[in-house]
Amino acid sequence: MKAFRTMFKTELKLAIRGMDMVIFAIVLPVVVMIIIGAIYGDKAAFEGAEYSFLAQSFGGVVTIAISASGMMGLPLVVADYRNKKILKRFKVTPMSPTLILFVQIVVNMLMSFASLLLVYVAGAIFFGLRLKGDWFAFLGSYFLVLLSIYSIGMMVGAVSPNIKTSNLLCCILYFPALIFSGATLPYEVLPTVLQKMADILPLTQGIKLLKATSLGLPIGSVLFPITIMVVISVICVCISVRFFRWE
Repeated sequence: MKAFRTMFKTELKLAIRGMDMVIFAIVLPVVVMIIIGAIYGDKAAFEGAEYSFLAQSFGGVVTIAISASGMMGLPLVVADYRNKKILKRFKVTPMSPTLILFVQIVVNMLMSFASLLLVYVAGAIFFGLRLKGDWFAFLGSYFLVLLSIYSIGMMVGAVSPNIKTSNLLCCILYFPALIFSGATLPYEVLPTVLQKMADILPLTQGIKLLKATSLGLPIGSVLFPITIMVVISVICVCISVRFFRWE
């Protein structure tokens, strides 16, 4: 527990001082939420919809922080530590790879939760956003999506042989997800062909789950996304721990 507290305090300070995650995981989602609210206001998501376009977009916007911290922040920090031989020094200590990855997860998770809170507060104060679904179901879905995306980041950070490979893999995973999954550009406005392509992205399924729970849609529509999130989490976590590279 002492090792965890020491590592956690150090990593949290480094993450805040670095500012990258503060900008991309906290500031950017709030700005996107305000822009969507300013453009669409309380306009309905579609003709006859019982919820606004803004409410529909909420589930996607909150994943900007998850994808930034999980697909960029988490794996790049681990790869950078390996590149600087910091992990090699840990190897001769009682420190386990599970603890190193767990500390990074907790730090990035705090960033994501802070972003979720600020995005909702900004939407509620400026545009009257209210969650139509159940908060418990939504937060459970949010945690599952976060776990799934972070597990992908953990796997990339754990098995990448060097920081160049890690950078390349992060870019391949992060940018298509950010643009086509519905996190920034609404999934509903994409052409049918692009929607079918976007459906193969894990984050797309996560956003569908978050939209359904935030809007209070029928539970039948979320079974497939839940299954995908759970399967990805289990596979990626197992690979991360089993094939973790110290150097």
